[in-house]
Amino acid sequence: MRKLDQRFNPFAPVNTASSIACSDGDDVWWSEGRPAEAGRTVVVRRTAAGAVEDVLPPGWNVRTRVHEYGGMCWLPVPAGGGTALVFANWDDQRVYRLDPGSRAPVALTAAPPQPAAWRYADPVLAPSGTAMWWVREAHGDDGITRSIVAVPLDGSGDRNPAAVREIAGGSDFLASPRPSPDGRRIAWIAWDHPRMPWDGTELRVGTLDDDGTAGAVKTVLGGESESVLQPEWLDEDTLYAVTDRSGWWNLYRIGADGGDPEPLCPRAEEFAEPLWQLGYRTYLPLDDGRLLVRHGTDTDTIGLLDPRSGELADVDLPFTAWWPTLAAAGTTLTAVAAGTTEPAAVVRVDLATGDVERLRSSVDSVPDPAYLPSVRSVTVPGPGERDVHAHVYPPRSPEATGREGELPPYVVFVHGGPTSRSQAVLDLSKAYFTSRGIGVVDVNYGGSSGYGRAYRERLRRQWGVVDVEDCVAVAGALVASGEADGVRLAIRGGSAGGWTTLAALTGTDVFATGASYYGVAELENFVADTHDFESRYIEGLVGSLPEDRDVYVERAPLSHVDRLDRPVLLLQGLEDQVVPPSQAELFVAALARKGIPHAYLAFAGEQHGFRRAETVIASLEAELSFYGQVFGFTPPSVPVLALSR
Repeated sequence: MRKLDQRFNPFAPVNTASSIACSDGDDVWWSEGRPAEAGRTVVVRRTAAGAVEDVLPPGWNVRTRVHEYGGMCWLPVPAGGGTALVFANWDDQRVYRLDPGSRAPVALTAAPPQPAAWRYADPVLAPSGTAMWWVREAHGDDGITRSIVAVPLDGSGDRNPAAVREIAGGSDFLASPRPSPDGRRIAWIAWDHPRMPWDGTELRVGTLDDDGTAGAVKTVLGGESESVLQPEWLDEDTLYAVTDRSGWWNLYRIGADGGDPEPLCPRAEEFAEPLWQLGYRTYLPLDDGRLLVRHGTDTDTIGLLDPRSGELADVDLPFTAWWPTLAAAGTTLTAVAAGTTEPAAVVRVDLATGDVERLRSSVDSVPDPAYLPSVRSVTVPGPGERDVHAHVYPPRSPEATGREGELPPYVVFVHGGPTSRSQAVLDLSKAYFTSRGIGVVDVNYGGSSGYGRAYRERLRRQWGVVDVEDCVAVAGALVASGEADGVRLAIRGGSAGGWTTLAALTGTDVFATGASYYGVAELENFVADTHDFESRYIEGLVGSLPEDRDVYVERAPLSHVDRLDRPVLLLQGLEDQVVPPSQAELFVAALARKGIPHAYLAFAGEQHGFRRAETVIASLEAELSFYGQVFGFTPPSVPVLALSR
């Protein structure tokens, strides 16, 4: 059997980091992960002449640990007739400036009292042009505080930490600082525990006092059960923002002093997505007064919205997914996009003509189309006649075929989050299996984003129930339609998807096996050990402690290993701060006590979401070997995974 190219997407994965594109005149800048360089993230620039170059030399890693999931942490800024790069560096989490023509960045923030204790994300150039505003996350003996701060561009913050001054604070979480056009005001998003940003946030506006701090702060939109995202200024007195007050994240216009928000284009579609990472931009005001928007449900569409008339004109483009970091200059869109037949790429789009220029692909070459799946989106009935959405990737290969009359095995992919979604795109990690005769179905179970607030809230206090039921329903629909072999079904997922995988294996007899990537196995230790951003997330998904301790125990897959009699594969990064290795280790120990065949692969140097080429390759080859052993075939060209009991 032919072996697919083992080079995978050099961009960071969709549910763990952002690939970012932005325009600087005729230059285009973006970040890309480098699996072959120990997974570091670099900033790349394509000049007007077409030359593509790394902006930073080896050794620098442009990545932030804010919320542990990070987000936008770099920005090109004017400097000395050219453009400087200001960025946060992974190793020490300090902010640096790299001047034009230099290869030696200079520090703009001081070393914190403890390593990596001050973290920065979501930058924007201050109205003065002499500083940048950042969301800063400060870790100290008394806990974690977050604030919006101004970091001077002259480097004085390195010599004097007090030169980095606070503009706004007072909330557990902050995002999207935006200066008004006249520089007199600042708008931002704020929320507090136990809410997540898709539960309820507030749009706040403050007046910048003489000392640069935000005064006369007022909440103009949002609340405990309304999620407001991405404020942008229309003029000195008016803002745009996305809110889900209608049940869908739609665009609104509102006065900077408050009042009734005005819907711009009410639709049963999403114009935003959950704020897992800071710096998302899913719409942009254009110079001609229109708004560039990304909207949709199963797939994404780029459109031009006239905020005066509400008319939305879509641009005909060959992509089904757009990363939530849009950038525009004039009538040119720069972004990262992917389609059902082409992998993710940095693209530049002429919005007037729809012409597309692909500036950088995430792979050197796409495999022969004969080995690539043809994806389709489906909706199947779930329990209680609720709809469940999924994307089906049937097996496709001129070489890997089953015995005559034999239906193919299928793997149910379960996305992380759980408040997230899968998208219908060409994904070589799925093609790795479909080209070898194994079908894939990627389930947007109840609780997923993309289908409105009511769909997201199906999972409220039902995590481990609704998600499992929906995955079972989708698998059952494939079996009932004669597309999948009902005795050769597997389930796999990462993070929250790993929880669903383990819950499905311990709570149903539908799946013959499963693979958990850095998945949650139990809840009491997890909520005590996980990071601050998600430390109260479980309250909305399962319940509160100590009142609901019995539910925590009953819902946990670890509590039901005694029901399990099928092999399990677990994979884990040893530096994971989101789902600590102890979660996998507890489950592995339980499997060993019962004598259940299993394998546990732990990877040094990996965090939450694998980034290194050797890890990605080893994981997928191990998973393929594992399925082969369970389903009764021998995959060629991959090492045999040893199973323990």
